[in-house]
Amino acid sequence: MTYAVNEACIRCKHTDCVEVCPVDCFYEGENMLVIHPDECIDCGVCEPECPEEAILADTEPDAEKWVELNRKYADIWPNITERKDPPPDVAEWSGKPDKMDYISSEPAAL
Repeated sequence: MTYAVNEACIRCKHTDCVEVCPVDCFYEGENMLVIHPDECIDCGVCEPECPEEAILADTEPDAEKWVELNRKYADIWPNITERKDPPPDVAEWSGKPDKMDYISSEPAAL
């Protein structure tokens, strides 16, 4: 089992989850985070840390597509191990549905 980040993270990118991850399995894109499913140890400590409720277990309905999206981007984005401030416009995007059109495939700027 693994956890995955879904579209609620897009344009919000809180990193509270990163700070508690014991195996550093988060990767950072320009406007969202993902979890590498092969590195996640299924501890679940990240899930309650996400204020957007953007982290789900792979046992939840429709989770497989998120696991695959997380795998795809975790393979090309840089690893993130420390908390950062969310984007300045996070309040505009928090809670908005249907954000897939806004996902950027670009990695985070280092």
